[in-house]
Amino acid sequence: MEQHLQQIIQRATSLLYWSAWGIFVIALSISIWVGTLLLHVKEGSRLIAKEYLHSPDSLKQDNISSVYQESWRPPDERTIPKNKKGELIRYGKELIVHTSVYLGPKGSVRKISNGMNCQNCHLEAGTKPFGNNYSAVASTYPKFRQRSGSVETISKRINDCFERSLNGQSLDTTSHEMRAMVAYMQWLGTRVKKGVKPKEAGLPELVSMHRAAEPEKGKRLYKQHCLVCHGVEGQGVLTESGKEYQFPPLWGNHSYNNGAGLYRLSRLAGYVKANMPFGASFDKPLLSDEEAWDLAAYINTMPRTDIRDGIMIYDWPDISGKPFDHPFGPFTDSFSETQHKYGPYEPIIDAHKKTK
Repeated sequence: MEQHLQQIIQRATSLLYWSAWGIFVIALSISIWVGTLLLHVKEGSRLIAKEYLHSPDSLKQDNISSVYQESWRPPDERTIPKNKKGELIRYGKELIVHTSVYLGPKGSVRKISNGMNCQNCHLEAGTKPFGNNYSAVASTYPKFRQRSGSVETISKRINDCFERSLNGQSLDTTSHEMRAMVAYMQWLGTRVKKGVKPKEAGLPELVSMHRAAEPEKGKRLYKQHCLVCHGVEGQGVLTESGKEYQFPPLWGNHSYNNGAGLYRLSRLAGYVKANMPFGASFDKPLLSDEEAWDLAAYINTMPRTDIRDGIMIYDWPDISGKPFDHPFGPFTDSFSETQHKYGPYEPIIDAHKKTK
């Protein structure tokens, strides 16, 4: 009797052991399955978000605030080290904000630019979202650029701005000023992984219109929205010191020349939509897409320094790399310079797609 009872207890114990083990295995399998499912969902969401971020609809007013919740923001300036490297970074920011004070027509260091500051194009010292900020500089340079047909350093890119956007001369790449600006841009990208371009870097890409941009419509918009800051003749407004611009000139010899990136209508229209008139931002624009296109067309129709016989002769060694809105031939397609400048762009874009 006692032996029989022990056998029953042993069998019951064994049954409980294997039952518990079975439940554990089932639970583990379910956990693994759920974890895998969540990973797939997360990856799928990431891919959908990535695809959406690169679509034209991602820049429409109704969608933009929800897409860009995880935004790049510049590092806290209190993290700048209190040593010689920190001094270089701070001087770099000072040069971005007050470029002309040091390097303009009345510059205290050199006189090599047109009176504008880097900050006039790269808003808030190159930190404003979709304000032509520097968030991707450290993470993406050196890099190959089609315009020069070569791998460019940060210093080379800065000198491009001096020669084109600031309508001036290049800066010695070994100078204290160049090293300071490079140090500042690298510090801004401290938290950006190599090869990564933050979501709000550079300028937004607007949906192209089905018609050409119209300078006459842009002229009316300029009088309505821009004249009060930039002047009747687009001459801008100097500060009291006369050494730099509070509001930059939009055409003429003291503005960017026709080799600058903003001379491409898509670049200027994106800049205008996300930042102008004063008080606008990418998530709270004050102009429609069409208004931004037309206003950009008017501004870029006005006279400015022509450098096509200067450094631009070296641009685009491979003309097939020219963007759809590059306004100067020769081109690999049959469209005119006028259409390349003002649009409509869709036929040009479609033709380029067919050749790739």
